[in-house]
Amino acid sequence: MTDTAAANSGSGAGNGVRPSVLIPIAPGTNRNDEMAQAFELAGARAHQYPLEAIRRGETRLSDYQILALPGGFSYGDALGAGRVLGLELDGWFRDQLEEARAREMPIIGVCNGFQALVYAGLLPGGDTRGALIENAGGRFECRWVYLQPGAAHSIWTAELEDPIWCPVAHGEGRYVSDNGRALADDDLVAFRYCRSDGSPADGQYPLNPNGSAGDVAGICDPSGLVLGMMPHPEDHVMERQSPHRRRPNGARCLALFTAGVKALAA
Repeated sequence: MTDTAAANSGSGAGNGVRPSVLIPIAPGTNRNDEMAQAFELAGARAHQYPLEAIRRGETRLSDYQILALPGGFSYGDALGAGRVLGLELDGWFRDQLEEARAREMPIIGVCNGFQALVYAGLLPGGDTRGALIENAGGRFECRWVYLQPGAAHSIWTAELEDPIWCPVAHGEGRYVSDNGRALADDDLVAFRYCRSDGSPADGQYPLNPNGSAGDVAGICDPSGLVLGMMPHPEDHVMERQSPHRRRPNGARCLALFTAGVKALAA
């Protein structure tokens, strides 16, 4: 467990103090260490806590400046990927989440964490039937993909100009919504699957590994503070994590985490 004492309670990053990131852990979560490492490299202090400990009041969201929901198979993906975790967030911590949003807390959810944010109602799609459904190919996809950043108002994509490169690992990552056009019109599409040069994937497999309409790989909320994405940027913040050790630096994803930390000092 990384740094389980929550320091810098209620403070931002503007005073030169490293902001604190809360990383909740549910049974089946397995990308929490990589998420913690990414934020530590970005200049924050990562704190991992079991969700049950947070429920018991051992710590609270108000003790932190960033909330990060990591990927994995929370609760064995019972009832659907991320659904149980999303229901717990909405049922157990609704008051804390509302307070966090009121004080403009940056929130990120990756893979299972993205699914949970949707089902908790923190991202568009939670009220749409089957917002994140089975991959079009009907099987688990584990491969590296390119992502074109968008959503100019999002704090998380503010430092990204070129495509990033990171892996996907999911069986239910196809984003579908009745309001897909509204997502684009409102600039809520944070990432789209693309080619290495940033040109559209146009739905072609395996560039778009799950069949998401419009190549949507990640979305944000209207405030730009909440980001959810299916691919794993925490798995490519250092060169040694890449299967191609000489991949250009611009394809790495550390800038995404750095942008979230920097936003607290703005």
